[in-house]
Amino acid sequence: MLGHGDTMAAGMLAQAAGLALLSALSPTALLVSTVYLGSARPLRTTGSYLAGAAGMSGAIAVVVVFVLRGAGLSLPSHHQTRYDLRLGLGLGLIMIGIAIVVLLRRRRADAVPGRRPGLVSRMIANPSTHSAFAVGLIVFAPGVTFLAALEVIATARASFELTALAVVVAVVITVLLVWLPLVLYLIAPEATEHRLKAFNGWLRRHGTAVLAAAMIAAGTIIAATAATA
Repeated sequence: MLGHGDTMAAGMLAQAAGLALLSALSPTALLVSTVYLGSARPLRTTGSYLAGAAGMSGAIAVVVVFVLRGAGLSLPSHHQTRYDLRLGLGLGLIMIGIAIVVLLRRRRADAVPGRRPGLVSRMIANPSTHSAFAVGLIVFAPGVTFLAALEVIATARASFELTALAVVVAVVITVLLVWLPLVLYLIAPEATEHRLKAFNGWLRRHGTAVLAAAMIAAGTIIAATAATA
């Protein structure tokens, strides 16, 4: 049977992994992977993109967890429960609010004809290993959902080893839509490229709704977890 400490650790890992998975549901990340895997040098370009994505996510994770731990937020105190409740409810409501704003902005943008392509769209138009690394840094700049996963890790009263494991798990899951298509491409190049292009067409039409739904789900999970803690 699992002890109390083991149960707490498993709960922290599960919550952080769940939030990281919601953070990974990025239409832009998959779009970039699709473009790079269809480029002239798919493995090198996608590999550089993965290096940038993992580097950005890993660096942010280490900094955020170190800062929060340094602030003593993982230490037990009689204010901790109230702090967790306020932080969790506030963060959850913020994420739900951001999701609503994303949906509203998308509708307004769709009503404007002849929109200029964004920075990432312009950068992936001519793929190269150097630009792919930079795109990885930009696309995987920390989002609210990923930061929420790191907050769960940092405020848990866990050992250094468990904290390090949780950070690695969160980063690996967050960049899922970069390394998973790459692995599938190595196994079956033509089939993977064909399916990615088909799925990317669907994401272009529904990507904003998917992103908003993921943020609402993450916000609800955080708020509910805080309220029942």
